[in-house]
Amino acid sequence: MVAQEDSLSVSVAEKIIVEEESRDYKPYDPLAPARAAFFSAVLPGLGQAYNGKYWKIPIAYGGLGVGVYFYLKNDEQYDRYRSIYKRRLAGFTDDEFITPTGTQRVTNDGLIRAQRFYQRNKEISILVIVGVYALNIIDANVDAHLQQFNVSEDLSLRPSMNFNEFTGKTGYGLSLNYNF
Repeated sequence: MVAQEDSLSVSVAEKIIVEEESRDYKPYDPLAPARAAFFSAVLPGLGQAYNGKYWKIPIAYGGLGVGVYFYLKNDEQYDRYRSIYKRRLAGFTDDEFITPTGTQRVTNDGLIRAQRFYQRNKEISILVIVGVYALNIIDANVDAHLQQFNVSEDLSLRPSMNFNEFTGKTGYGLSLNYNF
């Protein structure tokens, strides 16, 4: 006897395709923020280059350059008023603030006030330089931390139906899915 073949047999020939998520972020490196901060401390802007944020380098050097420029200008004016004041104390009457008739356009007290003004501005310029340098280091460190923060673009809002097995009713709603 010949056995009958089952005409209703189902063959499973489907292949399950697993989609792998493409990751556009770097693997976690716990020393990257410290390395970026160290690079910026050694040479301002090097930490930003390490992080790939090249557009921040001119900003760092611009801030440092402005501080150095104002320091040098204030130092030049401070030296100018200081040397004139010293010459007046030595008895000379031929400085730029004395007219040919012998009258003083700027008094000795005015020279002292000008020295204090430019000295204070020099100190403020030093604080600006140190502040920009510190911000350069902090920016490189924070940026390296934030580069390792995985922000997934997979935000989805879709309707969902939940079947309650105990009551036999269906619950309708919306679900917001956020993948970390």
